[in-house]
Amino acid sequence: MELSCKSEYAILALLELATNYQSGEPMQIRQIAAQQNIPDRYLEQLLATLRRGGIVKSQRGSKGGYLLTRDPWKINLFEILACLEGLDKVNKNEGETQFKTADGSVIGEIWQEACQAANSVLATYTLADLCEKRDARRHLNIMYYI
Repeated sequence: MELSCKSEYAILALLELATNYQSGEPMQIRQIAAQQNIPDRYLEQLLATLRRGGIVKSQRGSKGGYLLTRDPWKINLFEILACLEGLDKVNKNEGETQFKTADGSVIGEIWQEACQAANSVLATYTLADLCEKRDARRHLNIMYYI
């Protein structure tokens, strides 16, 4: 399982929205793009997909922008990746695959088990968890000069 550029950019954008969540103020695309070094037009498409998936909402007007639809600790990584990559569709078809040989069947079962384990890990981490891990890592990277 590999993290696509699309998913990485979307998660980075959502981290910005999660960091800004307490303020209640929407963030504009250009703000998010500048903070995370994401191309504006690409970010616009990603946020539209996340909006259709119910993860973010948009607000129009001069003070408009994007906001999370729920608290950051209520949005997990599996939900985000399912919205972007269609992981839920893959999981629905797991039991339907018919293998032609016993070898293929064994490989398929192990692959399904690995996918279920990966999805389980993704479901346990929320945007709030990612923010905490990021902040802890930033704290460790602070260098003190005398």
